[in-house]
Amino acid sequence: MNARETEIAENLDRVRQRIADACAACGRDPSEVLLVGVAKTRPADDVIAAVWAGLEDVGENYAQELAAKAQLVLDAGLRPRWHFLGGLQTNKVKMVLPWAGAVHSVDRPSLADEISKRSDPNRPTDVFVEVNIGGEASKSGVAVAGAQDLCRRILGLPGMNLVGLMAIPPVEDDPVAARPWFQALRHLRESLVESLQPPPHLLRHLSMGMSGDFESAIAEGASVVRVGTAIFGSRK
Repeated sequence: MNARETEIAENLDRVRQRIADACAACGRDPSEVLLVGVAKTRPADDVIAAVWAGLEDVGENYAQELAAKAQLVLDAGLRPRWHFLGGLQTNKVKMVLPWAGAVHSVDRPSLADEISKRSDPNRPTDVFVEVNIGGEASKSGVAVAGAQDLCRRILGLPGMNLVGLMAIPPVEDDPVAARPWFQALRHLRESLVESLQPPPHLLRHLSMGMSGDFESAIAEGASVVRVGTAIFGSRK
């Protein structure tokens, strides 16, 4: 391996150890937490190095970048599971779905309808409803008050599985200060399960926590953590 490949492999090992330690601290099994490596703006070679080092799930934020990079990774003979994490315009859905098995940023009915329309019925798209848990004007996501209606709509659409909720909480200087936001998303999921009564395999997951705060997210029930900087280093 070259120096960059070694760096990424070592970083990935450290992140996995942090996940294991966080799970041990709250009595959870590390197998309950899926690690998505966030490769936004990173070159395809970095993704290839991470996948060779054992990363199975890769997240992207931009449709064109996903399509281009996923093709290069496929050309290298690798098939990670791709997750789309960023804000998604309805006219870009057709570019995303051939690659992404999961979309974490469904925040409005029109987007849900388009994903349903363009999904392969034999290979339903896993979707997360993105919730603006902090009510921040600068962030996307459905309002907490609107989450139930959006979830109900998605549960009635073909071609997609509503697997959970996603949120990016307000930025806090102390990672522990983010815990109340993660707790609020967990409580919202529990409330939605109680009111909507989805099948047991749906609305199970919480996609929350990033490089600086995923330990706090795991303590509050995160089952998907989205980690970029801790794997790939700071963006230049």
